[in-house]
Amino acid sequence: MDAYYPPVGFYFKLSFAGISSGVDVAFQEVSGISAEMSVEEVAEGGENRFKHRLPTGGKYGNLVVKRGLVAANSQLATWCTQTVGSDLSAPMVTKNITVTLLDPDANPLMAWNFVNAWPVKWSVSDLKSMQGEIVVESIEFSFSYFNNAT
Repeated sequence: MDAYYPPVGFYFKLSFAGISSGVDVAFQEVSGISAEMSVEEVAEGGENRFKHRLPTGGKYGNLVVKRGLVAANSQLATWCTQTVGSDLSAPMVTKNITVTLLDPDANPLMAWNFVNAWPVKWSVSDLKSMQGEIVVESIEFSFSYFNNAT
């Protein structure tokens, strides 16, 4: 019988629909893979011991990805700049994003597909002359929903 070992969280890859640049798939951190059910509390007349809790729908936070700043031509950075800096006179361009957790042999263990994603925030880490840290860019994406892609 095979022993079960939980997967490690440092071996993963990202892919963006319509973006094929090699520098745009390497990230050091991904966060925000979470969903929760929103509830509405309804008081019932004459019943003071509790309130009914009714589901209202799924709720998702932002997907956040971080990587070393890419100074070269980046299709992802161009999409982010065009979206975040938009005056909203043109339709918003959305893309599907897939995050894939890999096993030691680079085979997919699990994948999450984020549907209709678009960048809502782009930021660069602080620049400090007294520290020798790598400049990190952080991009946050809003999305309609996500599902397991495997």
